[in-house]
Amino acid sequence: MEVTERINKKIFSILFFSLFSAVLGMGAVVPLLPVYAKNLGATGLYIGFVFGAFSLSRTILLPVFGRLSDKYGRKPFIVFGLLIYSLISLCFVFAKTVESIIIIRFVHGFSSAMIMPVVQAYAGDITPKGKEGISMGTFNISIFFGLSAGPILGGIVNSYYGMNAAFLGMSGLVFIGFLLAYFMLPPVSAEKKRGEAKLTKWRKIITDKDVAGLFIFRFVYTSCIGIIWSFMPIFAGDNFAVSSAYIGLLVAIGVFISGLMHIPMGYVADRVSKTKLITIGGLITGLSVLLIERSGSLNDIIIASVLFGVGGGISTPGVMSLSVIKGKQKKAMGTVMALLTMAHSLGMFVGSVGAGIMMDIFNLRYAFFFGTVLMTVGTIAFAILAKDPSGKDEI
Repeated sequence: MEVTERINKKIFSILFFSLFSAVLGMGAVVPLLPVYAKNLGATGLYIGFVFGAFSLSRTILLPVFGRLSDKYGRKPFIVFGLLIYSLISLCFVFAKTVESIIIIRFVHGFSSAMIMPVVQAYAGDITPKGKEGISMGTFNISIFFGLSAGPILGGIVNSYYGMNAAFLGMSGLVFIGFLLAYFMLPPVSAEKKRGEAKLTKWRKIITDKDVAGLFIFRFVYTSCIGIIWSFMPIFAGDNFAVSSAYIGLLVAIGVFISGLMHIPMGYVADRVSKTKLITIGGLITGLSVLLIERSGSLNDIIIASVLFGVGGGISTPGVMSLSVIKGKQKKAMGTVMALLTMAHSLGMFVGSVGAGIMMDIFNLRYAFFFGTVLMTVGTIAFAILAKDPSGKDEI
């Protein structure tokens, strides 16, 4: 048992740092893309497509790669996905039109479909029973700290060295993740044996009320992220004349705070009702997006960003904990994680494009009101559908 725990910790660390480097690279260009696209003449709808194209394209292959990793192993998809992601990132340097950026983002999404759900499924495979909250809460720090440090790093690099340097940095950081995964992850033969039992049918997975509730919640939560990432940089820049570095800081605040809360809230999620925690976090998230819409100063946006991080910090460990439990119950960890990442992608697409339409028809503030309505309705739907498998909902 001691040897197994030591090997699992090693795998966990490699997965953690591989995903962190990839997300850090991606996060570095998040606050830059909408401004870059606007400078090239993009309307609100086109800015939405810059973010939405990535999410839409990876949604197409997410269930395929998640399912295949359940059958054939995780490592090949992680390694190949990171390599392609790094190479495609170089293409941003040569993009001269909004349309070319959208195409690159569209292709980018395919490689992303091989990374996050499969890495999370691998982490779920090695998670001990009863420790899902603390384990996945700790693991998700790789995502949230990468996304919080990335925008700050990207804003600083852009301010001093230009946009192309930020794109090259993203490519290099993801390539580091590829090297870690290729040389240090054990071969597929060392993973849990695949194909020993027949894979659970898709119908039994997607009709499960808990899985449906998680899907809906993840969808509305990432819709709000899509709105904030796509349009808060423009909103803050137009109304308060802040620099790209400061915009990166605004985007990063909520993500960083959420990441700080993951370990303590993961510990809590293992001991209380996960569904109640998720519901509370969802309502706080909806309120935070409304505060952006009502903001009259830069301080208001900062407060809203902090509150957004608190909402995500409370809810996300519970979401991932329930996902691991359902993945093990269904013997389809990759499939369940792929479904949640599909919800993530669709949410980013609907949030960014829907908010872009609201901006073009009405004004930018309505984009954030749109997010509040989505978040509130989705959280209520989750609370109705999902139940904590431990029975703590009844306490």
